[in-house]
Amino acid sequence: MRGRGVAAGRRLGLLAVGAALIAPSVALAQDGATLTLVAYSTPREAYEEIIPLFQETEAGAEVEFEQSYGGSGDQSRAVEGGLAADIVALSLAPDVDRLVEPGVVPEDWAENEYDGFVTRSVVVFAVRPGNPKNIQTWDDLVRDDVAVVTPNPLTSGGAKWNIMAAWGAQTTEPAAGASPEAATDEATEEAATEYLRELFANVAVQDKSARESLTTFLGGQGDVLLAYENEVITAQQAGEEIEYVLPDETILIENPIAVTSESDNAEQAQAFVDFARSPEGQRIFAEKGYRSVLDEVPADFPEFEDPAGLFTIEAFGGWSDVNEKFFSEDGIVASVQDQ
Repeated sequence: MRGRGVAAGRRLGLLAVGAALIAPSVALAQDGATLTLVAYSTPREAYEEIIPLFQETEAGAEVEFEQSYGGSGDQSRAVEGGLAADIVALSLAPDVDRLVEPGVVPEDWAENEYDGFVTRSVVVFAVRPGNPKNIQTWDDLVRDDVAVVTPNPLTSGGAKWNIMAAWGAQTTEPAAGASPEAATDEATEEAATEYLRELFANVAVQDKSARESLTTFLGGQGDVLLAYENEVITAQQAGEEIEYVLPDETILIENPIAVTSESDNAEQAQAFVDFARSPEGQRIFAEKGYRSVLDEVPADFPEFEDPAGLFTIEAFGGWSDVNEKFFSEDGIVASVQDQ
């Protein structure tokens, strides 16, 4: 189990994040640009440190920020529906892709050396101090004596990552020198579907966002929380009594960021995105528990263990196939939740 950087008394307001809450980062200046960052729930603490650092640079010297945080799906739909945004930083690529057709985000948003991403993470098992239920593997999550907390996939990108991590743990096998591929034979998929059915039978609460699920778990509900690794580390840094288990089989989470087509300050917005991907910005993310998108990670960044069976969303055909197969109205998730 892992317990990094716990600092009692340094609580970071984990209970204060509301969906679609707009809050100025500082008093708005009369001159210069104001950028609105619309993001999913978990990176708030990182951006609250990255933004002031950016404002110390020449590109960010006269830039102020407004910020909105919530479930990734909810945030994406809010921007689609008219919520102003200069920058969107969401949990998964489809939540940005949704904004392409209405013209909110350019079609080529992911055509760069980072494939559109700004952070990476993995799905982990967050547990109570000392891991009293001895939760170590995916099989432990479907035991009769274990209650699971995970957010709602209708509103939360984190929930989708959790579900695909669970599915992949049942269907992928490591391949020498390559990323694991998911088995697609009928017997394997039937067994994996049954696993999801048993997993959802153990789910005690499905909140709207990963942050709300963390709050629920910290409030005493459930024995295990399916979570972003970085979210648990942030909670530890805030002094919360929480540990986590890194399962042998889990998914690589990749979180996108994009400048919107409708931004009146596109140059400054792009400068901020570039800064977030720079070694200075990536260092803050790493200190908050994220895995870097840099090809060469500086030696003094926090180190993270690589799971033996790490797979990506491409093992299942990519998000377009996954959303249709798993998260459509008649998809696998709907079928297992209805029973």
